[in-house]
Amino acid sequence: MARVSKKRKKLDALRSELTAPITAEEAIKILKKENSVKFDQTVEVHFHLGVDSKINDQQIRSTVNLPGGTGKEVRVAVVAKGEKVKEAKDAGADFAGSEELITKISEGFLGFDKLVATPDIMAALSKLGKILGPKGLMPNPKDGTVTADVGKIVKELKAGKVSFRSEKEGGVVQMAIGKLSFEDSRLLKNLAAAVEQVQKIKPSSVKGIYIKSISLSSTMGPGVRLDLTKLLDLHKYLAA
Repeated sequence: MARVSKKRKKLDALRSELTAPITAEEAIKILKKENSVKFDQTVEVHFHLGVDSKINDQQIRSTVNLPGGTGKEVRVAVVAKGEKVKEAKDAGADFAGSEELITKISEGFLGFDKLVATPDIMAALSKLGKILGPKGLMPNPKDGTVTADVGKIVKELKAGKVSFRSEKEGGVVQMAIGKLSFEDSRLLKNLAAAVEQVQKIKPSSVKGIYIKSISLSSTMGPGVRLDLTKLLDLHKYLAA
């Protein structure tokens, strides 16, 4: 029989104790208390939504600006033409170019986390769908990454704008909202922004309960369910 580590026993014991949902403030304190690894863990929020992803208008996909940032350096590449290339560079893009950048990507260059494109170059870029699509890097209007306002989107992505979408099965949406080393208030502000955006984009065709459950987790820690009756309390962190 495989030996169960002390850490695993501790996490299993904690899970058995957390039978009832708790506030976001309590959940973050638990994740920090149970931190037993040397690297800075990522904190994620998981939504279980009452949507049917097989219905087109219930396929959740959107973006949210996390006011506290993500704690991760986001490398942004921009494919554009003419002055838009300079605009992207001035805004802080790590890579910016036109056809030459498309060629570079086709040859295997993927040293970026987000790819932005202007509408007039999407026809040329779409040929790289088999390379960019599986890695989730193809620009998309719903994510704001197909736009003529490249300077704005570059700054937003650098500042902490993240995209999210529901999984094909189960109506699950998950996203990173920061690092465990963040101050509690910073994580709570990001969580509040994520919850607000998910609530805002509720499809009109959804009947019954929309948000069935929300939980917080860290990379190596437990998943902690939040008390849905306390969600309105999170708004105060956005006003702070």
